[in-house]
Amino acid sequence: MSDATPDARAKQVTGYLDRWSVRAGDRLTLRASSHSPGLASLSLVRIHCGDHTRSGPGYAESVIDLPDSAGLPPVVELVDQPLRPGSYGIVDLDGLTVRERLTLRFAVMATRPIGPQQLAAVVGDGMILEVLAEDGILRVAGGGMEQILRSAPLANRRWYRVAIDVDLTAGQLTAAVTTADTVSPGRDLTEPDAEPITVRFGARPSSLQALVLAADGVDPAAGGRFDGRLGELAMTIDDTTLRWDLSQDMDSPVMVDVSGNDRNGRLHQLPARAVTGPRWDGTEQRWRDAPEQWDAVHFHTDDLYDASWEDTATVTLPKTLASGIYAVRVETPDGDDRVPFFVRPAPGAATADIALLASSATYLAYANHRMLFEGADFIASRSRLRPEHEYVRTHPDLGRSMYERHPDGSGVMFSSRLRPVLNLRPGADGWNFTPDTDLNAFLEHHLATVGGHRPRTHDVIADEDVHVDGLDALSPYRVIVTSTHPEYWSTVMLDALAAWQRNGGRLLYVGGNGFYWRVAFSDHWPGAMELRRAEDGVRNWETGPGESYHAFGGEYGGMWRRLGRAPNEVVGIGFTAQGFDRATHYEVNPAALTGRAAWLWEGVEIDDGRIGTSGLGGGAAGQELDRYEPKLGSPRHAVVLASATDFGPDMLRTKEEFEGSVAFPTPDPHVRSDMVFFETPNGGAVFSVGSISWFGALARNGYDNDVAKITGNVIDRFLDPSPFELEPGP
Repeated sequence: MSDATPDARAKQVTGYLDRWSVRAGDRLTLRASSHSPGLASLSLVRIHCGDHTRSGPGYAESVIDLPDSAGLPPVVELVDQPLRPGSYGIVDLDGLTVRERLTLRFAVMATRPIGPQQLAAVVGDGMILEVLAEDGILRVAGGGMEQILRSAPLANRRWYRVAIDVDLTAGQLTAAVTTADTVSPGRDLTEPDAEPITVRFGARPSSLQALVLAADGVDPAAGGRFDGRLGELAMTIDDTTLRWDLSQDMDSPVMVDVSGNDRNGRLHQLPARAVTGPRWDGTEQRWRDAPEQWDAVHFHTDDLYDASWEDTATVTLPKTLASGIYAVRVETPDGDDRVPFFVRPAPGAATADIALLASSATYLAYANHRMLFEGADFIASRSRLRPEHEYVRTHPDLGRSMYERHPDGSGVMFSSRLRPVLNLRPGADGWNFTPDTDLNAFLEHHLATVGGHRPRTHDVIADEDVHVDGLDALSPYRVIVTSTHPEYWSTVMLDALAAWQRNGGRLLYVGGNGFYWRVAFSDHWPGAMELRRAEDGVRNWETGPGESYHAFGGEYGGMWRRLGRAPNEVVGIGFTAQGFDRATHYEVNPAALTGRAAWLWEGVEIDDGRIGTSGLGGGAAGQELDRYEPKLGSPRHAVVLASATDFGPDMLRTKEEFEGSVAFPTPDPHVRSDMVFFETPNGGAVFSVGSISWFGALARNGYDNDVAKITGNVIDRFLDPSPFELEPGP
């Protein structure tokens, strides 16, 4: 085992895997790139702890000795693989020939009408017809001419309709741009329509190749070149009419041709769907109720679903590989990279009784976040960055996280793991993945020392496994330990967890701000996740009018609290406050020292009624807090074990905790972290700490401390098959 920390030099090497969670025996593909091309050595390492800060136990990994049958080459040649962000669409027109007449009609809303942008192009062997914009000035080009369609620039976020008719026989092109009467923001019904134009067009009959949207017609794979929406798309090629309904197959890449000519198109790099189109009139909010009003696609120049890099290497994992956190380590003379993934037991193999649930949905939401250098509403920007975040800063083409906005100001509703995710690296970030490896290290330490009949190992599973396999992913385990920040949950995931709890599962929620946002996934876009930040909540952006329903599955988005499934019902507490200046201690509830939960305090030294008095930031309670609230579904039979209230002025209640613009008492009773225990059906139980900072206090004094002892006591009792009995009262 090595305690070496990852290389701190400026990053030259990065990569990604085709999956984040696999079973032992599965095959993984690495796609890597280096800005200094050359040879790189590859190895498989198990990450025991990815935290090299003083609050953690120290960075620790071990090299896995793979058999030759695994197929992982020890040395590979790395090249510099480019990123080509920007969403676009293509319709294959091969086999169609225009001899006399071609028409193209579409609606357009520019959401960032600056610089050069490419809206649509019809490509053939004898012609190319392009509609472009330069600082919002629409132009049409092709057939030896280029013509301005409208002298005034397109207004930001206003719908227009474009109609272009090409008469090859007469050698002329006619075009018109009209203002759509919609409820789009900033509409100006007094804006006059542009006068139609007629110009010479010298193209000859042509065998057509493609209709390209939002990208260069000659090289669309170079990436999207338009920020805005297109809709109401139709073409006529002599006597053949094509029309695409962009409100159909909303969760897929398909642009459905409803003309009967079977010319479906395909969207690339995951542009936003389930967005309002030129016919939206505000009378409906759900796209399934009036789909014709959502006939639109929103393209962004920074969308990146799939980096599409060439394969670097593949590895077939041994079927006997232990479950855990692993990484493919890529090492070169100019630096290295560790690309993490999670391994579950092979199908049919024995499982542990306890599993750590890695929050892969949260990792996706934060993927390549820019908060450390762009700042956020709850954190100031920094000038000194770790190499991973510096790499994100200097490579904006990596795609954004769900905490940012696109260049046109719209919120990032989609994220994907089919690209390098630099903050998903051991030691790269103080949020999410690295703290979760601290929990992994604690479990390894504790389970290796308890002895007796209890298991000496734990498994690791991920959110994506629960979404795909449902209850089957959880059912092998008596005990599940959440990660530090299990914020994002799909309906399938939440349903599976609820069923597991009803069947007697025992849950340790050792984090904060959990079970907060609903997210969605689609089999048509594997590796991607969708988020609609609707109606309240701590958020950096909000969905637009008529756009709160997911494209993936059509569910209403937003907070689980507003969807009738507050986290309090699942874990007894729910998000209430956040602040990052310092952490603090808990005050133990004296009534909880006896009775049903007395076993939890065995061997715990309670100093003047306090626990968790030191750790990351100063204590075990901090960053993001959850509190007990029966009005939101916290079980009334739950025992409130301890509470933390001694926070600084930066620790403020969350938006959804405001009921009006009023001054709150000091200290604010909503600004607290509550630690709770309660029993659930069929011998199950829940222990929740209500603080993200809990992980930072576990490793103090070589795990010999009150926070580690409490956590260990809960694990030991939860692993004990003796049932819990549902009892009323404290």
